[in-house]
Formats: sequence, structure tokens, C-alpha cells
Amino acid sequence: MTVTLEASKYRSQSTFLSHRNKTMIKPPKAIERTMEAAIFASRWILAPFFIGLIIAMMVLLVKFAKELFSLLMGVFGFYEHDTIISILTLVDTALLAVLLIIIIFSGYENFVSKINVGEHEDRPAWMGKVGFSDLKMKLISAIVAISAVELLKAFLVSETMTGEQIGWKIAIHVTFVISGLLFAASDWISDNRKG
Repeated sequence: MTVTLEASKYRSQSTFLSHRNKTMIKPPKAIERTMEAAIFASRWILAPFFIGLIIAMMVLLVKFAKELFSLLMGVFGFYEHDTIISILTLVDTALLAVLLIIIIFSGYENFVSKINVGEHEDRPAWMGKVGFSDLKMKLISAIVAISAVELLKAFLVSETMTGEQIGWKIAIHVTFVISGLLFAASDWISDNRKG
């Protein structure tokens, strides 16, 4: 009798759980698909950021053109101009433009959509192959290079700067270099753990 009662109890609990699982409310597949599609489509919110960076590159182009014009006017003797500082400013501006194009291309391809230009002859070799880790290293390398150019410019006009100002520029540059080394070390450790 006890065994029959236990078996009956077990059957009723099993039936209850089975019934409860069937009656639990699950979101319809249509709602789930719609939500996933909306989340996936939200990546396009990034597109205006990349368009803004393209506009920033145009602003850099204007700055580059103004500096180049000043350099040429100085070389031809129309007014006093420091050639070395001007050339370093041009290099600095070009490095910043390269940094922006790397961010635009890689960011767009990694997070928004593939850039479909087929096998265009001008397609950069690295395009489509730069992952987030590679992007991070390219960014820090460009930032260190820009910082080095700024530091060199500061040393060339050091007579117009205080020791504290130069010290801060050196400290900032060293911080960028150490950050780059730490990023490289963390990527190396991560790659060795995977491999």
C-alpha cells in the first residue's frame, strides 16, 4: 500500500511538473527574432561616428594645407618661418590622418559591415585583416609616434618653454610608450595562452 501511495504521489508530481513546463510562457519566436534583428541592426548607430571621423580628416587636410602654405611662404622668404617645426607639424598631421583612417576602416569593418570594394587595386592589404587586438596596437603605435613628434617639436622650441612644461611632455610621452609596451605584452601573453 505504501509503495502504491508513493508511486501515485510520484506520478502526480511528475504530471504536475510536466503540465507546468508546458504552460510556462515562452516568448514567441517572432518576438525573439525581432529583438535579435534590432540588436544586430543597432551596429549601424556607429556609422555616423565614422562619418564624423571622415569630416575630421577633411579638417586635418585644411590644417595640413595651411601649414604647407606657411612652409612654402617661409622657404621663399616672404616671412620668418621655422622650417623644421613646420615639417614636423606636417608629419604630425599626416600621422593623425593615418590614425583616423585606420580607425575608420577597421572600426567599420569590425563592428558595422564589410567594406565591399571587391578586389580593387587600391584596397589596402591590411583591410579586412585587422582585428580588435591589431587595431589596438596600431592605435597605440600611432599615438606614440605622434607624441614623439610633439616632443621633438617641444625640444626645438625649448627656449620658449619652462622646464615644467617640457617635463610634462616627456612624462606624457613616456606614459604612452609604457602603455604601448603593456598592450604588446598583454597581447603576447594572450597569444601564447591560445597557442
